[in-house]
Amino acid sequence: MPETVPVRCPACGREHLYTAPAYPCPCGTPVTPPLDRLAAPRVVTRPTWDDAWVTVRCGSCGRVGEWPQPELGCSCGTMLRFPLRREPRPAPAAPAGPDAVGASPGATHGGGTAAPLRGGNGEPPRGVFQPVAIRTARDAVTAAALYLRWLGYRHVRRADQRQPKGIGLAARGILAQVDPTLLPAELRDVECLWLTAMSASARCVYFSLAGYDDDARSMADRLDVPLFVLDLTGTPQPVNSPADELAAGRAR
Repeated sequence: MPETVPVRCPACGREHLYTAPAYPCPCGTPVTPPLDRLAAPRVVTRPTWDDAWVTVRCGSCGRVGEWPQPELGCSCGTMLRFPLRREPRPAPAAPAGPDAVGASPGATHGGGTAAPLRGGNGEPPRGVFQPVAIRTARDAVTAAALYLRWLGYRHVRRADQRQPKGIGLAARGILAQVDPTLLPAELRDVECLWLTAMSASARCVYFSLAGYDDDARSMADRLDVPLFVLDLTGTPQPVNSPADELAAGRAR
């Protein structure tokens, strides 16, 4: 269950009720960062990308994932970041004895999950994508990162390469550009992303809030670059055939 905690802004004194967001584990279980009720939230003065993510373990399957750091923006402009309580690591399951019923070589015991459809890196599984509403540019980046993980790309991080516009995300085998501006992406934007991905021997994908002009879409089709539009619910909508294939798990 999502946790709700009362918090007072140290800058203006306003009272808030903060509910920790839940994110979908690949096994389908909602994962909520465990808030430390005994520790006071701290004011964020210089946010960085690395500090914006926390490691949380799924209580159902035990999978460890990186999710957005719980934060609250007060109307006075103060950003508060909530500390997490330390979760005990689950004890490893005891190995099954030779007389275990149904035991077989390679079987998973102690809370394992069956292997469903493979994702972009050969990682299971692909359930229903759970979006996050987009209200800020950072929300757009979070939505794109969650979508890449849903596709099967693990360890999504800030890309080392800077793009002319937007924020770059990277994972093994893929480079993504998230464009949170209110202007449609142009041909040059798609070309720059493709060239950067080629130099890294990676596939690329573009996420835009405002869509794409005709030249950008034509170039993306020629270069096999998947294009997605992020709606305000945080759900990426494919707008060309390469994006349809990537979303369906048929990307080359």
